[in-house]
Amino acid sequence: MALILLAEKDFRLCTTLQQGLAQAGHEIMTALNQEETLRLLPLRNFEVVILDTEILREGDLDLISYVKQAQPLCEILLMTQIEDIEAAVKALRRGAYMYFVKPVDIADLVYGVESALKNLERSMAFREYERSAFIEMMGDSPAIRKMITLATKVAPTDSTVLLLGESGTGKEIIAEYIHRMSNRYDKPFLAINCSALPETLLESELFGYVRGAFTGATSDRKGLLEAGNNGTIFLDEVGDMPLLTQVKLLRVLENREVRRLGENKIVKVNVRLIAATNQDLAAAIQEKRFREDLFFRLNVIQIKIPPLRERMDSLPSLMRYFIAKFNRRFNRSIREIDRQAQFVLANYEYPGNVRELENIIEHAVIMADDDVIRANSLPDYLQTLRKPMLALPKGIEEALAAAAHEAQAAEPGFVTLAEMEKRLITETLIKCEGNQTLAAEKLGISRSTLWRKMKEYNIRASFTPEETPAN
Repeated sequence: MALILLAEKDFRLCTTLQQGLAQAGHEIMTALNQEETLRLLPLRNFEVVILDTEILREGDLDLISYVKQAQPLCEILLMTQIEDIEAAVKALRRGAYMYFVKPVDIADLVYGVESALKNLERSMAFREYERSAFIEMMGDSPAIRKMITLATKVAPTDSTVLLLGESGTGKEIIAEYIHRMSNRYDKPFLAINCSALPETLLESELFGYVRGAFTGATSDRKGLLEAGNNGTIFLDEVGDMPLLTQVKLLRVLENREVRRLGENKIVKVNVRLIAATNQDLAAAIQEKRFREDLFFRLNVIQIKIPPLRERMDSLPSLMRYFIAKFNRRFNRSIREIDRQAQFVLANYEYPGNVRELENIIEHAVIMADDDVIRANSLPDYLQTLRKPMLALPKGIEEALAAAAHEAQAAEPGFVTLAEMEKRLITETLIKCEGNQTLAAEKLGISRSTLWRKMKEYNIRASFTPEETPAN
C-alpha cells in the first residue's frame, strides 16, 4: 500500500480514480487545484504524487521542482490531454516518472503506481548503498557522520552548497555524493578547478564561446554551465575565481541564464551549483578579492569538512578502505599493519589530509615485502616518527600479544587509536619499571597528562614486571 496525493481538476474523474486506487489497496488524498496541492504536500510523506497537467500550468510555480523538493522520496505520475503531451514531456525532463494520456484507464494507472513504487524502492536501496560506500570512503567518525547527515539532508533539494575545508579533505567526493543522492543523480556532474585556469580560459570553460570569439575559437562550444544543464556543476577553489568571472557567475545564479563569449543570445540553464574553497572567504571579502553578494548566493548551505588531524578516529576505517583499494589495483594481499607502523601513522598530523593518507597507504602497499605493512614500508619522511622497540620483561610480551590478537579478531589487522594509546602507555610504564615521571618524559607528555590517561584507561599506578596492568 502506498500513500498517494491525487491532484485532478475534474471532480468526477478525481472521485473515480480515487475509488479505483483505493480498491487496489492505496491510501489517497485528493486536491482539485494547485492551491490545495501545495497545502497538502507538507502534511504527509507521499510515495506517489499524481498530477493533472492543467494543475501544473496554474500560476508561475514550477510545480514539478516544488514537489521534488517538498517530497524528495516520491515519484510523480502525470495525466494529460493528447494536445498537451509536450508539457508532460518537459515535466519528465524535470523529474516526473511517467505520464498517461486521458482518458486514463484505472488498470493502467494502478500498474503505473506499482511501477513507480518499485523504482522508488530501487532508488532508495541504491542511495543506501551509496551512503554506506561514502561513509567507508570518508571514514567512520562522529564528525564525519554529522557531516554526512547534513549532506544527505540537503542533497534532494536544489539549494546551492558551499564546502569549506583544507586541501585534501575530500571536497569533490562530498560534492559528487550530494549529486548522486539528489534528484539529478542521472544527469551530468561536471567539475572545474577555478585556480587551475587563467581568467580567459576559465570564462570560456564555464560559459562557452562561438566561432571567432577569440583567436583559436574555430567552432562553437558549449560551456560547462550549458553542457551540465539539469545536472550539477562543482566549482572547486571558487575563492580563486577572478572578480570579472564572479560577476558573470552571479548572473547565472540570479537569472539562471548564460551567454557564450562572442554571442548576444541568452540560453536558459537549470543547474545546481556546489562550490568549495580552502580560503577564508570573509577575509577575501574584506580584501576586495571576493564579492560579498556572490558569497551570500553560494553560502545557502554551508558544510565544513574537518581536517584529518581533528578526526583521527577515522584513521582505522580509512586505512582499511585504502588498503582494500590498492590490494585490488596492484593485486596484493595486505592483511594488516604492524604495531610500529600503526604507531607512526597514528602520530602523524597529515598536513595533506585524506589525500596524503591515501598516497602513504599506496606507497606502503607497493613497498611491503609480504602481506604486512611495516614501518620500513612507509615513505622516508615518516621514518623520523619510528620509536625503538625495546625488549619487554618476561611474560609481558605474551600478554600484550594476546590482547592484540583479541582486538584483531574483531577487526583484523587494526586496532582503535584508544587501544593503541593504552598499549603504548602500558609498555612505556613497564619499561620504566613504574616510574611515571620517566614514562611521561619518554612519551613526550606532561606528568599530569600521563596521570589523566592512566585514569581514563584504568591503568594501575604501579606493578611489578611479572604482572600486567589491570584492564
